[in-house]
Amino acid sequence: MLPIIETERLILRLINDEDTHDFYEFAKLPDVAHLAGWRPHVNEKETKIVIRMSRDKIRFGQLGNFAIILKETGKMIGTIELHSYTKDYKAELGFCLNPKYWNQGYITEAAKAVVIWGFDEVHLKRIEAHTFLDNLSSQKVLEKLNFTFEGIKKKGYQAHDGKTYDVKAYGITDDDFYNLVRKNGIKQ
Repeated sequence: MLPIIETERLILRLINDEDTHDFYEFAKLPDVAHLAGWRPHVNEKETKIVIRMSRDKIRFGQLGNFAIILKETGKMIGTIELHSYTKDYKAELGFCLNPKYWNQGYITEAAKAVVIWGFDEVHLKRIEAHTFLDNLSSQKVLEKLNFTFEGIKKKGYQAHDGKTYDVKAYGITDDDFYNLVRKNGIKQ
């Protein structure tokens, strides 16, 4: 089960059916769907199915998907997860945010908390992330989190429509993370 994680402005908790309307608000947008690698949701019923599939990941040994909630309003503004989890080894960081909340530092704040949780509580050895070549905003988030750019994976992602895309690969190890914590006094 996912914990509830609080940051200065956010609450991260397991996504659930009460998030359907807020999630659909941005999951239906073509630009958001493209950057996230999924097909735009066609209605709230589809969003509810996606939420249930996301919650079901836990039954199959995956970590689950956090809803990103604004403390101030209680609104769900995005999702973040460590997916493709391999027990005691690695996972991949993925996130998506409602465009109304872009460029306000919310994803960086949420991702920092999830990375800390991944290393401190889940005991991962490595966290990876992949972005489309044109997704500069996500690349900036990963750089702020001290992920290392590891190269371009040719045809590294297959989208919902079967098309393949080159992606930029990033990663951070537990050793790199804890060295940064010690060196820079990063609060855990």
